[in-house]
Amino acid sequence: MKEILKQFAIINEVSDPQPLKIGFINDSFIVRAKRAGEKSYFLQRINHHIFQNVEGLMRNIQLVTDHIRHKLEAAGEQDIARKVLEVVPTKDGKLYYKTPEGDYWRVYVLIEGAHSQERVTPASAELAGEAFGRFQCQLSDLPFDALCESIPNFHNMEYRLWQLDEALKADAAGRKAACADIIAEIDKRREEMCQAERLFREGKLPKRINHCDTKVNNVLFDEEGRPICIVDLDTVMPGFVSSDFGDFMRTAANTGAEDDPNLDNIHVDLAIFEAYARGYLKEATFLTDIEKELLPYGCRLLSYMQTVRFFTDYINGDTYYKIQYPEHNLVRTKAQLRLVEEQEKVEPQMKAIIHDLSSK
Repeated sequence: MKEILKQFAIINEVSDPQPLKIGFINDSFIVRAKRAGEKSYFLQRINHHIFQNVEGLMRNIQLVTDHIRHKLEAAGEQDIARKVLEVVPTKDGKLYYKTPEGDYWRVYVLIEGAHSQERVTPASAELAGEAFGRFQCQLSDLPFDALCESIPNFHNMEYRLWQLDEALKADAAGRKAACADIIAEIDKRREEMCQAERLFREGKLPKRINHCDTKVNNVLFDEEGRPICIVDLDTVMPGFVSSDFGDFMRTAANTGAEDDPNLDNIHVDLAIFEAYARGYLKEATFLTDIEKELLPYGCRLLSYMQTVRFFTDYINGDTYYKIQYPEHNLVRTKAQLRLVEEQEKVEPQMKAIIHDLSSK
């Protein structure tokens, strides 16, 4: 580990890395400064099995953080080092270090005195909405095609349905015959759920730079509880803003669990929805009318997309997601499908909330 740190342009003396148990994809470590007042660091081993284009991934992060930093400087912001991530390059100027064994490592400057939150309340949802709305607004003038897709087709609904169709053709685990009802529910929503891609091809809906993992724990808060920085930028890539909006709602505004075996637990928390939408629309001043109109649709889209992804993995024999018991992916599928149904029931209320907030 010390040899890895030696590859980076760390100018002050630091202690040995200490492991952090956060996230499920990358291995993370805190590297503390030995002297008070000097910089500490955040070391990560990048999971290159998921992020196969590490160079493109890190170039995305550099472009995004540089763009935000320039925006903050132009606005005369103070304490900029706490408001945007800073990548520490290697001594030869690269954004990552590849070991002889083939592992990829990167270093960020640690944002001191900041914390994340796990529990979502209306208050924290509104603050998270402000943070993600501000993040997208800061990037709204950066061309979406300046970035690569760090996970190709990550939020492409047409592609996710193609994957399902291929899985159903192969029926590798022999599970298709018992799932006719789920297949029918997915099929009857196909055309509507692919409308974002169609609208983009027709020139009616823009793509922008999205975070693509809009969870409350990807917002850092300061000592007073104010949001200061968006983190976990590995999935920052081109997409539709309704997808980012819906991604937050899929988990935060769901009264049940993602894999809840009791479908009666699953409803839409409209208080969370309204709070997040209020914060988001306050900061996302760049939105077009059609983007605002499709925000409730984005909620259904991401829940439907996750339904398809869990079901595809179930049909394939559980080869992608980790499972805790044999039917876990099927339980996940049914829970996400119920969330779609619940979102369909309250869509008139969601549309009314967006309309009212947009009018203020």
